[in-house]
Amino acid sequence: MSTIHLVKICVGAEQVEDLLHWQRDPRALGPDGLPRHVTRMWPKRADALRNGGSLYWVFKGVILARQRILRLEDVTGGDGILRCGIVLDPEVTRTAAAPKRPFQGWRYLDPKDAPPDLPKARAGDDTLPPELDAALADLGLR
Repeated sequence: MSTIHLVKICVGAEQVEDLLHWQRDPRALGPDGLPRHVTRMWPKRADALRNGGSLYWVFKGVILARQRILRLEDVTGGDGILRCGIVLDPEVTRTAAAPKRPFQGWRYLDPKDAPPDLPKARAGDDTLPPELDAALADLGLR
């Protein structure tokens, strides 16, 4: 079975630290204590996501981090509408900067197009402004 990833804009966040801060908030956690992203649509390629997929996060037009997708589950909102809860590994892995054009919702990301993980020793690299980080990546300097 193949693997596929998702890519999603991290709305309201300018850097990875904003995502980390949000995911420490109990509102971002499910009853099992794991972070979730709830989305209106259920991915049609759910089996491929469950086969080692990750959610890649876009900050100000640049992919900078990912989280492994642990499972997908039904979530019923306060309005009674059924949604998809993407249950994520609490560990956020920083990636090489990869520019991404604006889009709405989420998109599939082929593993061959996914940016590589940064070595742990470079975990704080996204302290550069995302635009500069992306420009350096385009030049092959990151």
